Amino acid sequence: MNTSILLVDDHEIVRRGCRELLAHGDYHVTHEAASGEKAWRLFLSESPRVIVLDLSMDNMGGLEIVRRVHAHDTRTAVLVFTMHDDPTYATRALKAGAMGYITKTSPPESLLEGIEKVLKGSIYLSQDIAQAIALSELSIHDNPVKALSAREFEVFQLLVDGHSNPQIAQTLSLSHKSVSNYVLRIKHKLAADSIADLVRLAINQGLTKHNVVPDRRPSRSRSGRHPSSMA
Repeated sequence: MNTSILLVDDHEIVRRGCRELLAHGDYHVTHEAASGEKAWRLFLSESPRVIVLDLSMDNMGGLEIVRRVHAHDTRTAVLVFTMHDDPTYATRALKAGAMGYITKTSPPESLLEGIEKVLKGSIYLSQDIAQAIALSELSIHDNPVKALSAREFEVFQLLVDGHSNPQIAQTLSLSHKSVSNYVLRIKHKLAADSIADLVRLAINQGLTKHNVVPDRRPSRSRSGRHPSSMA
């Protein structure tokens, strides 16, 4: 089928599997990227009809790519293909402009069905994420992260995954001051006193790959003294 597809994932084994699967459906992957930055450059130069996109990317996050693509050209359909099965990620991606959301634990045919649907202009959700979104809407326990704006959520996601403020600034093309302001607003909205508090919240909500709060204290030498105190 003569449809230009940009495949974006930082794992070669995933891209290879997707290529083979899509070939069975008579789709051909025309371009590939292993980072968000390269994906954005390829989108600008090649104007693919469909982007199959992972959310966890280096240099530029998946949600940022979705937002940029949608703002630049709504004719390109973005189909998110990710390990994140929390409905918060799905709703954020859809609000940013994605046409579909498929988890990597879904049956293989879901990816083919998703591409077919988004090419027709329809929204496509894998069955597990559709059920998760429905249940989250019925839940009596409100998710405090819903209070964050789209940009605040992107900063929050990078923070709890261990990125520093300078790294976040580079990834999202923001100034260091803007990132610091976002971090302050996030802490205020989520009633958090520290980054560790944010990580605990993310763990409780299933919004991070970590399952323990990272130790962000300054490292010490084997002698037990802080490096700066050693002559």
